[in-house]
Amino acid sequence: MTRVMVVEDDENLRLALVTQLRSAGFVVDEAGDIATTDRLLRGTHHDCVVFDRMLPDGDAIEYVHMRRQLGWRAPVLFLTARDALADRIAGFEHGGDDYLVKPFVMAELTERVANLCHRSAFDRPSVLQHEDLVMDCARREVRRAGVLLTLTNKEYAVLEYLLTRAELPVKRADLIEHCWDEQADPMSNVVDVVVKRLRRKLKEPELIHAVRGLGYRLGAR
Repeated sequence: MTRVMVVEDDENLRLALVTQLRSAGFVVDEAGDIATTDRLLRGTHHDCVVFDRMLPDGDAIEYVHMRRQLGWRAPVLFLTARDALADRIAGFEHGGDDYLVKPFVMAELTERVANLCHRSAFDRPSVLQHEDLVMDCARREVRRAGVLLTLTNKEYAVLEYLLTRAELPVKRADLIEHCWDEQADPMSNVVDVVVKRLRRKLKEPELIHAVRGLGYRLGAR
């Protein structure tokens, strides 16, 4: 599942951005300041981060510049009311990949985020495979024994995460963290529901096995 972070201190605009991106199929995390952003970014992969330039605790371009120097590679889209050429150049010089001036059309934002996420995807394996199960990440296609499967976004995301950890036990909490956003209730049965649907679509022989008291494992018995 493609994961995006939205960093915007205006609550109404942040809600609108998050709603738009979630409706487009992205998993979205959100923050209103640099401190919260820094905490959420550590340990979680994001395919794109959308930054408002001016935040309560600083200018986002300084934070992005610092993270770039540490080797952080996630694509960044800056949002700002500053439309001067010097401001746009500063955004790119400090590690930004794209720059969108407020006000903007939500459809354009979504397309720009999708393009940046596509760029980020080149860092991933193009194909994941285990036995006769093949996932073409570039085409977002999954085949079992050569048969094309029709998966929902969540089913695809859970299967992708299990494939990257084939033969290893995966906690339910890890699946929720990587395949859902913060709206998901960690005590709910959302993972079990998606896995049940996946098992039905993958058919026999069974590939996804329950690990008692932990979660699931993809692989042979």
